[in-house]
Amino acid sequence: MTRGGSEKHNDDGPERKCLATGEVQPKSGLIRFVVSPDARVVPDLAGKLPGRGLYVSSERTALDLAAKKNLFARGAKQPVTVPEGLTDLLEQMLVKRVIDLISLARRSGDAIAGYEKVKAMLQSEEASVLIQAEDGSGRGKTKLSTPYGGRYIGWLSADELGAAFGRQTVIHAALGSGGLVPRIVEEAMRLKGFRSPSQPATTSGDRGGKSRRKG
Repeated sequence: MTRGGSEKHNDDGPERKCLATGEVQPKSGLIRFVVSPDARVVPDLAGKLPGRGLYVSSERTALDLAAKKNLFARGAKQPVTVPEGLTDLLEQMLVKRVIDLISLARRSGDAIAGYEKVKAMLQSEEASVLIQAEDGSGRGKTKLSTPYGGRYIGWLSADELGAAFGRQTVIHAALGSGGLVPRIVEEAMRLKGFRSPSQPATTSGDRGGKSRRKG
């Protein structure tokens, strides 16, 4: 398995159509929005707010396109107000969700940090996810490998990863196989779409444009 692991989201569960690309994909790879009573577009990362859901692929290019071309209003079939800096706001919200989930896993003993501890967890084959800070030393990071059949998360900063463990910075971390791990991976993959370079998204109606498949 490659270090990055599969970039596709879980194919199980209901699917929805992205407002920006026109692509139908699992809800896990989309951001849900609802329109508030005052006609403002509101992110619903937990998918629990009342109202008709509007879905956009969890990618910076797709969110920027949806806001630029007024696609939220088209999907809602009414005039709406899109918050300024929506894409950056979503990235911040996703970062917080990932940090909070890792912190919960740490408290339950299912997330550890520190090179030697991570190395030992990998060698004992108890780790299912390797996490390394994107701004950590490349040489140091190559000494650890993604668990066989597991996942790799490498787009959090050392400060962000440190916040999850109550430290100033963390470079190496690992997750076991507890119940929170699938949620951490899912939210981290949604965050990746805001931090990985990608080709410009195109709407399904753009001339000559094709819906870009994630993965």
